[in-house]
Amino acid sequence: MLLLLVLSGTIISTSLGLRQSLGLFLQPMTVDFGISAATFGFAIALQNLVWGVSQPFVGALADRHGPRPVLVGTALVYALGLALMVFANRIPAGLEIAGFLAGIGVAGTGFGVLIGTVSRATPPERRTQTVGLVAAAGSLGTMVIAPAGQGLIHAFGWQAAMLAFAALAASMVLLALLIRVPSSGPGAAAAGKPDLGDAIRTALAHRGYVSMTVAFFACGFQLVFIASYLPSYLDICGVSPAIGATALALIGLFNAIGTYAFGLLGARYSQKRLLALIYLLRTLFIGAFLLLPVTPATTLVFASAMGLLWLGVVPLVTGIIGRMFGMSAFNTLYGVAFFSHQVGSFAGAWMGGVVFDRMGNYDLAWGALIAIGVTAFLLQWTMDERPPRRSAAVAATA
Repeated sequence: MLLLLVLSGTIISTSLGLRQSLGLFLQPMTVDFGISAATFGFAIALQNLVWGVSQPFVGALADRHGPRPVLVGTALVYALGLALMVFANRIPAGLEIAGFLAGIGVAGTGFGVLIGTVSRATPPERRTQTVGLVAAAGSLGTMVIAPAGQGLIHAFGWQAAMLAFAALAASMVLLALLIRVPSSGPGAAAAGKPDLGDAIRTALAHRGYVSMTVAFFACGFQLVFIASYLPSYLDICGVSPAIGATALALIGLFNAIGTYAFGLLGARYSQKRLLALIYLLRTLFIGAFLLLPVTPATTLVFASAMGLLWLGVVPLVTGIIGRMFGMSAFNTLYGVAFFSHQVGSFAGAWMGGVVFDRMGNYDLAWGALIAIGVTAFLLQWTMDERPPRRSAAVAATA
C-alpha cells in the first residue's frame, strides 16, 4: 500500500506540475512563433477541454482493465504532445494538435485514474484522509517544476525547456510499470464489472451530483486562468517574471498543505460545506488581490492563499462521490464530474487570451472569476448529498 501511495503521488505530481507550469512558455512562444496570446491560450484551453472530454473514457478503461496500461499509454501521449509544441510552427494546427495530445496525457496520469485506484485500496473510514495525502503529494511537482522550467528557459531557451518537460512526462512510464494494484481490498467486492451506463444515468438523475458537477466548472475556470496568465498579468503590472515562477511554486507548496488539511477536515465535517467554503474563500482572495497594489509581496501572499485552496476540492469531491455511489464506477463518475471542471478550464484559458487581445488587460477576466466563484459557492452550499436509493446499498458496502 505504501508503494502505491508513493508511486501515485509522484506520477500525479509530475503530471500536474508540468501542466501547471505551461504558462511560463506564453511570452517566449508567442514572440518566437509570432502568434497572439489568444492563440496560445486556445491551445491551453483545448488541452483542458480534451482532458475533460477524455476523462470519463479513460476512467472507464481503468475501471475495466486496471490502471497500469492506461497510465503507460497516456504518459507516452503526454510526452509526444509536449515535444510537438517545439515544432508546432512547422505543422498545420501543430499547437492545437499538441494541446489535444497533452490533454489526453493529463487525463490518464492525473487524478482521475490514480485517485480511484488509491480509494479502492483504502478502508472507507480512512479514504478521505488518504486521498488528501496523495493529492497533497501530487501538488508538490509545481513547486519544483515551475522554477526549474523558468531556469531552463532563461539558460537554454524555451525549446530546450519544453523538450525537458517532454522527457519528464515520458519518465512516468517507468513509475507506472511499478504500480501493483491489490487483488482484493475494501472496494473489491463492489468494484467487479460495473454497469457504467447505468451508473452514469443514476448520477445524472441526482440533483445533488449535478449541482456539484456544475459548481466544479468554477474550480477549473479560476485555477487554469491563474496558472496560465498570472505570469503575464504580473509582467503588465511591472513585476518580474521570476516572481511569477516563484508564485507558481508557492501555489504548489501551499497546495500540499491545504489539500492534506482538507482531506483531514473532510473526514470530520460536512464535505459539501467545506467545498462551498473553498469556492467562497478563493473568490474573496481574488477580490482582495485586485483591490490591493500588485507588488512582489502581495503576489506571493496571494499565491500562498490560493495554494491552500487549490486542490483541496479533490478529497472532498472524491469523498462525496464514493459515499453517494460507491466505488464500482468511481473513475467513470469522477470523470463525468471532472468534465465540467475542464469545460471551465477551457473557458478560463481561452477567455484570458481573448480578453487580453481585445482589451490589452485582464480586468474583465478577473471579474468573471469572481462572479463564477460566487455562483459555485451557492450551488455547493445547497447541494443534496444523500445517496440515491437505488445505489445506497452499493455505497454502504463500498
